[in-house]
Amino acid sequence: MAGALLGLVVALAGAGWSEAAAGQAAVATPVQERGVRVGAAAPNFQLYDLRGRLVTLSDYRGRVVLLNFWATWCGPCRVEMPAMEDLYREFNRRDFEILAVSTDQQGAAVTRPFSEEMGLTFPILHDSDFRVGVAYGARTLPMTFLVDRRGVITHRIFGARDWQSPEGRQLINKLVAAP
Repeated sequence: MAGALLGLVVALAGAGWSEAAAGQAAVATPVQERGVRVGAAAPNFQLYDLRGRLVTLSDYRGRVVLLNFWATWCGPCRVEMPAMEDLYREFNRRDFEILAVSTDQQGAAVTRPFSEEMGLTFPILHDSDFRVGVAYGARTLPMTFLVDRRGVITHRIFGARDWQSPEGRQLINKLVAAP
C-alpha cells in the first residue's frame, strides 16, 4: 500500500527527479524562488535533535548530506520516510548522512513517537519556527536538498521520492563516489 502511494506521489510530482546542477537533467521552476539555489553553498545552521543535542550542518562537511524538510502531519513525508531509512542503513556514515528537519511546532513531543513508530535511526532535527526552512526556501513539504562533500547544493527535490528506486540510488551513489 505504501509503495503504491509513493509511486502515485512520484508520478504526480512529474517526470524529472529534481532541479539539478548545470549539465544534469533539471525541472524548470517558473516561480521566482527565495532561498538557496543549486550550485550555491548550503547555508550553515544549528538545530537541536531528539536528544537535545545541537547539530550544525558544517559538522558534516566531507560527507554527502540528504537534507529533508518534513512534518509528521505531511502524508507524502510519511510515505517517503521508510525509503530514506533504508538508504540511511545502506551507506557508511563517513560518506553519507541524512538530516531530517521537522517543521512541527510541537518538536520532540510529536517527532519522537513518530520516529519510534517508523523505526527511524537517522537524525531528526527541529525547526519549529521554520527559520532554517525559510533560509532554504523550502516552501512545500517534503523538500529535499542534496549537499555534496564540499558543502554545495547539487539538487533541490520537490515532493516525496522513493529513495530505493534505481534513480534515487544512482543519484546518491554518484554523489558519494565523487571526491
